[in-house]
Amino acid sequence: MAAPPHIIAMLDRPAPKTARLYRMVKPKHVCPYGLQALHLLKSRGYRIEDHPLETPEATEAFKAEHGVKTTPQIFIGDERIGGYTDLRTHFGLKNPDPSKKTYRPVAALFALAALMAAALTNFTAGAPLLERWAMLFVPIAMCLLALLKLQDVRSFATMFLGYDLLARRWVPYATLYPFLEATAGVLMLGQLLPWLSVPIALFIGTIGAASVFKAVYIDKRDLKCACVGGNNNVPLGFISLTENLMMIAMSLWMGSRFLW
Repeated sequence: MAAPPHIIAMLDRPAPKTARLYRMVKPKHVCPYGLQALHLLKSRGYRIEDHPLETPEATEAFKAEHGVKTTPQIFIGDERIGGYTDLRTHFGLKNPDPSKKTYRPVAALFALAALMAAALTNFTAGAPLLERWAMLFVPIAMCLLALLKLQDVRSFATMFLGYDLLARRWVPYATLYPFLEATAGVLMLGQLLPWLSVPIALFIGTIGAASVFKAVYIDKRDLKCACVGGNNNVPLGFISLTENLMMIAMSLWMGSRFLW
C-alpha cells in the first residue's frame, strides 16, 4: 500500500540544517558577537544548538578543549567555522576592513546637515524664546548623536547589544536605532509629521531609558555607552539616561501639541 502524498513529501523534505553555537552568557555580560552569530544563523534557516558558557571557568575550559582563543565559536556539522567574522565569511558576507579608506563619516555628516537645514526652513519662530530653544536643542542633539552612530553603525551595534533590552532579543534593532534616532530628530527639528516622529522618539527613548537604568542601577554593570558611537570611552550612566529622558520629554510635549 502506497503512503499518502503528504507523508511522502515529509519524507522527501531535507533535514533542517543544524549548527552548534558556543557563546558567553554571564549574569552581567552577554557576548554581542554571540548574539549576532545567533541571529545570522537563524536568518539562514539553521536549527541552532545553543550552548551558553555561563562562567569564566566554563569559557576557559571550552577554549582549552578546542584550542581556540576567543568565543563565540560556531560549528556546522563536524566543521568548526570559527567566530562571528568567520561565520560571515563562510556565508559570503563581507567584513569591514579597518585600513580601508571611506567617505562614509563625511557623507553621513553632510547628509544629516542637509536634512537639518531643510527641517529648519519649516520651523516657525513664533513660540516664546525658551520654548524655541528647547524645540531646537533636543532635536539637534538627537541628530548629532545619530550622526556619531551613523559613522560606524556596526561598531555602535556591537556595543549597543551589550545592554539594550530590545536589541538583545531582536538583533536588527541595534542597526536600525541610529536611523530611527536621526529620522525622529530631523522631523522634530522641523515640526514635521508628528504622528511619525513622536511614536519613534517615545519608543526608542523608553526602551533606552529602561535598558540603561537596568544595566547601571540594578545590575551595577560597568559598561561603555554606545550613545556617541561605538568607538568611545564614555561610561554608561547618568548622561545616557538623560539622553533617553530628553527624547521621552520631547515626544510627550510634541504629542500634546499635536493632539491639541
